[in-house]
Amino acid sequence: MARTRRTTVRLWRWRRNPLRRRTDIIEAWILLTAGILAVAGGLLAGLVTQAAVEQDLDRQRTERHAVAALLVEDARDQPSASVDDDGRVWTPARWRAPDGSTHTGQTKVRPDTSAGTRVTVWTDQYGHIMSKPVTHEEAQLQAALAGALAAVIASGAFVGGAFATRAGLDRRRMEQWDAAWVRADIRWGGKTG
Repeated sequence: MARTRRTTVRLWRWRRNPLRRRTDIIEAWILLTAGILAVAGGLLAGLVTQAAVEQDLDRQRTERHAVAALLVEDARDQPSASVDDDGRVWTPARWRAPDGSTHTGQTKVRPDTSAGTRVTVWTDQYGHIMSKPVTHEEAQLQAALAGALAAVIASGAFVGGAFATRAGLDRRRMEQWDAAWVRADIRWGGKTG
């Protein structure tokens, strides 16, 4: 049995063709526009997100300060917070805020730490305890990952919108084909259906 060879005509929507419909031209423009927007919009969204995340993490690094605190209670009397905390426990500690006021809060320490031991806690400008800020390298990595994720999501939104529009155009083409077959059936005396 001889095999038939299938030829693919590239860019057929852009060429003059008696079978080309108006929806084919619209679809070609939509796909071209979506491709350009997916690349440009994804790149822009990624860069803006990366800059915003990096700026926020840099701001946290400048606003948070390491402060010496004294443990109020022995750590061995405290229960462990969870399984994945390196065996450290939450223990009350006391420290002075930049304005001179005294604050008390919970900090994580090793279970063998006794009351009165100096530990380092991170606070904001008001003396509220905060988590340790990320390093510059960690901030760059987090910003790059957030930027890449934003780029993928933005590109996916443009491509998804294009395919949704294309599905609507396909529905319209099928309706046009149905109408054309009905007209042909009427012209041929009702012998097609």
